[in-house]
Amino acid sequence: MALGTKDHQPTVLITGATGLLGRQVFSVFSNAGWRTVGTGFSRAKPPSIHKLDLTDPSAVEKILEEESPNAVVHCTLPPSHIYRISHSFTHTLLPPTGAAERFPDKVAQNPDAARALNTNATQHLASLCKSRSILLLYLSTDYVFPGRRGEAPYHPSSTPDPPNLYGRTKLDGERAVLETTSGTGLGVVLRVPVLYGAVDEAVGNKESAVNVLLDSIWAAQEEGKEIKIDDWSVRYPTNTEDVARVMCDVVKKWTGIGEQERKGLPQVLQFSANEAMTKYRICEVLAEIMGLETKGLVRDQPVEGDGGGAGASRPYDTKLDSQVLRDLGIEDRYMGFEAWWRWQVKAYRK
Repeated sequence: MALGTKDHQPTVLITGATGLLGRQVFSVFSNAGWRTVGTGFSRAKPPSIHKLDLTDPSAVEKILEEESPNAVVHCTLPPSHIYRISHSFTHTLLPPTGAAERFPDKVAQNPDAARALNTNATQHLASLCKSRSILLLYLSTDYVFPGRRGEAPYHPSSTPDPPNLYGRTKLDGERAVLETTSGTGLGVVLRVPVLYGAVDEAVGNKESAVNVLLDSIWAAQEEGKEIKIDDWSVRYPTNTEDVARVMCDVVKKWTGIGEQERKGLPQVLQFSANEAMTKYRICEVLAEIMGLETKGLVRDQPVEGDGGGAGASRPYDTKLDSQVLRDLGIEDRYMGFEAWWRWQVKAYRK
């Protein structure tokens, strides 16, 4: 039996719907005709976005009972949020990530909070979805791979070996979903790289590790100011609108077929843009669009083998291969980085 029906409007529940990616996912599903229910925490806006602590098992179970979704899209919360961990898991806070801090570093400083969100809460959600025959699409990261020079591109079947705690907790979340839903076709993982897109004005550019580079560029305009920017790690910045489209296409495909056919589909998918850039190169592109100078930006090129400098170890190149999506008939097209920013730049001109 298909999880969605032609006679009734299908329902999707989106966790993290107030975040950088979650907002786009909410919009895409709504525009596709789904009854779309979102959850958030610090920025929840009832009745469209319900306030939900994902680490509260009873609260998660309650919303699934009340909304009866055909699918749950489990979007991770953005690094700018304060992660309030409560109830049966832990009581640790993850502070907001500032412009000079990387999310893997914050996770390394708060391992219990990271495990509670990425692993424990995901395990519980997967169990609830399985018992109710609800499809669960789990968002993961390219940081499940080590990113050693010469290894990329990575395929869904490539062996994960996370370089830091952030990647390990996300991999644990993947395994929780896949093991809990094994043999049912109800659990799917989608790995994506670093994301950029339209930010919440109340939060600002720190919602994205890409957008926040705009703040660094502006700060570097100050006379005598020098800001180090990574020019070592190769990234593939991908727009949230593209990821949201792919997530919607995946859910529509999985919920539109019968149980036996669904069981035969791959459980791990990957999507990425293909424009390779270091953060320094990203700054060069953004500065050129903005008409700003880059003389205050200093290339940070650490000695080979030191893991990319201080803080949590980071990979050199974790390019994701998207062939499995194409094999499924799901488009992996993406918008060009420079083209999107030239369209968006009017919001940043001063």
